[in-house]
Amino acid sequence: MSRIGNKPVTVPASVKVALEGNLVKVEGPKGKLQYEVPAMITVVVEDGKITLTRPNDTREAKAFHGLARSLVNNLVVGCAEGYKKELEIRGVGYRGKVTGKKLELNVGYSHPCIFTAPEGVTITMPEQTKVVVEGADKQAVGQAAATIRAFKKPEPYKGKGIRYVGEYVAQKEGKKVG
Repeated sequence: MSRIGNKPVTVPASVKVALEGNLVKVEGPKGKLQYEVPAMITVVVEDGKITLTRPNDTREAKAFHGLARSLVNNLVVGCAEGYKKELEIRGVGYRGKVTGKKLELNVGYSHPCIFTAPEGVTITMPEQTKVVVEGADKQAVGQAAATIRAFKKPEPYKGKGIRYVGEYVAQKEGKKVG
């Protein structure tokens, strides 16, 4: 019995949901998203709720049931409220700037690291050391934030690098002299 799959997805009033066979199309104030539900899962939209059911209790059907429900919920939440990831840049002289859809980072290399935001993702910098990644698609926002962080992961000795806001980086003790 899938606990996640059995929960219905509540649709806010600002979001419209359309079904075309197994393709779920969601449109809201933050954007338009779509997802093709696996063929074995049945989707029903009624009374502001989306219900997903599976035909049998095979291992594969159970796995797809919970997955499909989670992904449909992510579409609804993304179109209604959007998703946001915040990163901070730590290190002397480390900073960045946004020009259009490009993020330019100076993080200790001899050249600036340039990241172009994918479609549907916006990148802003309220400060030179804070990066905010926003968008309707949870996967695209998370991937963009992870790619930016990968330019200079926080190192364990001084903690310099790019990290998520609130991320804990374990500090190692340096070399002992004498």
